[in-house]
Amino acid sequence: MNEKQFTGKVAFVTGATSGIGQACAIAFAHAGANVACVGRNEAALKDVEQRIRDTGKEALAIKADLASVQEAERAVQESIESFGGIDVLVNAAGHISNGTIENTSLEAWDDMMNVNVRAPLLLVREAMSYLKQTQGCVLNIGSINGYCGEGNQLAYSISKGGLMTLTRNLADALGRDKVRVNQINLGWVLSENEYKLKMKEGFPADWPDHPPLEFA
Repeated sequence: MNEKQFTGKVAFVTGATSGIGQACAIAFAHAGANVACVGRNEAALKDVEQRIRDTGKEALAIKADLASVQEAERAVQESIESFGGIDVLVNAAGHISNGTIENTSLEAWDDMMNVNVRAPLLLVREAMSYLKQTQGCVLNIGSINGYCGEGNQLAYSISKGGLMTLTRNLADALGRDKVRVNQINLGWVLSENEYKLKMKEGFPADWPDHPPLEFA
């Protein structure tokens, strides 16, 4: 993003407490936008809120569990009440856990779909009238798993495929109102959460310095 490219704009970013979401939130601030930061970790939210304010832009920390319909809708309304509109909606929040077809529980499946597919739908729907007014845009953070899947990440891979279909559908439906909807399907990223996940799987603390063949 160009410096000051988003001056006077409002960016609403989920998953803003870490990883890609946090990087997006701070990047939008450096580009001139005021930022509504959504996440579940209150301490991390306060940290990123301060980092955005240090750039000279306004920030709003919104603690919300996007697995809840009510909290997802409330998050958008809090942003609207504070900033008056939304120009950019970034769906970076995502749940990831390992599981195969044999051991993925229905509870784990529902949690994955609620956060990774349903929440983006709810957020866009709640913000849609404002996005139309500003001819704004939606950016969904996806994964190459949406194309190819991964044996031990069944629900996650399917959720990212569902998000891709949602993106295409909304791009078609909202394009007539000049609202752009796009998705970035990323490869493997060494984020804080990914590091922790691999530690839970038994990797040593210095595994990023000695990556296994699958990441080399």
